[in-house]
Amino acid sequence: MANLKKYDYGFLDNNFNDFYNMIDSFFNGNDRRSSLVNNTTFKVDIKEDDESYKVIAEMPGFTKDDINIELDDDRLTLSAEKTEEKDDSNNEEKYIHRERRSSKMTRTMHFENIDSENIEANLSDGLLEIKLPKLNKDKSKKTIEIK
Repeated sequence: MANLKKYDYGFLDNNFNDFYNMIDSFFNGNDRRSSLVNNTTFKVDIKEDDESYKVIAEMPGFTKDDINIELDDDRLTLSAEKTEEKDDSNNEEKYIHRERRSSKMTRTMHFENIDSENIEANLSDGLLEIKLPKLNKDKSKKTIEIK
């Protein structure tokens, strides 16, 4: 048994391993493309009831000054931008390695029938909650006479 040796398929062996690793990574959530998307946007939940829509966006580390909310032509756009800049005020600390971080994220959602005058937004514990009240339209039943 000690004389058994794995057959070397040459370049094909490595290509199959790469293919299987790619498939494995995709289904296990380790795909680089999915991690890129997750790092450049924020998660949003949208609820609806008879009176309004409610948007809940995860915005950890952002302040209300970092966030911009716009409603334009039934499109709600949430954008957040944050840049951590160098602070030289404490010269006693000696950094061996220090990185700057900058992030900009945007999400746009389409809503119809929004009362734009009564939109409310609240940021608490990294969650941005936006209440989008619906316009009151007459939903009564009407019979149409045929002429």
